[in-house]
Amino acid sequence: MPRPYDDTTKRPSRSAAVGENGFGFGGFARGSAQAERTEQRARSEEMQRDTAQADARRAEEATALAQEEAEKLSRKDKKAREKADREAAEADHARKEADEAERLRLEADERSPDTEPSKVSAASLTSPVGAQTSPRAAASAAAGATAARPPATGAADVPVTERPEVLVGAAFAGAFLFARILKAVTSDD
Repeated sequence: MPRPYDDTTKRPSRSAAVGENGFGFGGFARGSAQAERTEQRARSEEMQRDTAQADARRAEEATALAQEEAEKLSRKDKKAREKADREAAEADHARKEADEAERLRLEADERSPDTEPSKVSAASLTSPVGAQTSPRAAASAAAGATAARPPATGAADVPVTERPEVLVGAAFAGAFLFARILKAVTSDD
C-alpha cells in the first residue's frame, strides 16, 4: 500500500489546491465571501432596525412634548379665563356699588332742598359763645355763617379753555413754536 505523502504518490497541484482567488481550496473561498456578504446584510438590517426604533422613540417623545405643551397652554387659557371672569365680576360689583351710591346721592339731593342748610360757623366750632367770648366773635357767630353743599360741577360744565390739561397742552405747543421761531431767526442759513 502506498504511503500518502510518498514521492510515488501523485500529489494535487498547487493551483488546484489554492483555487483561482488565492484562498485555500476553491469552495472554501466562495463560502467565506458569501458568509461575509450575509454578515454585512445582517449588520445593515440591524442598523436599519435600530434607526427605525430610535426614530419611533423620537416621534413618541415629540408627541408627548406636544401634548404636554397643549396641556400647559390649556391650563394657562383656563387661568386667564378665570382671571377675566373674576375681573368682570369685580367690575360688575363696583358698577353696582357706584350706581347705588349715585342713587343715594340723588335721593339725598332731592331731600336737601326741603331742609335748610346747616348753620355752622368757625367761631362756634373753635370756641363756644358764652360770657367770656369777645363781642366781635359773638357777633360773627350770631351772623349765622352757613355751610351749604357746593353745586355739583361735571366735566361738561367747565369750558374747554379752563381745563388744566388743555392749558398745559397749549403752553407746551406755545413753547415749541417759540423755540422753532427763535431757531429760525438765529440760524445763519
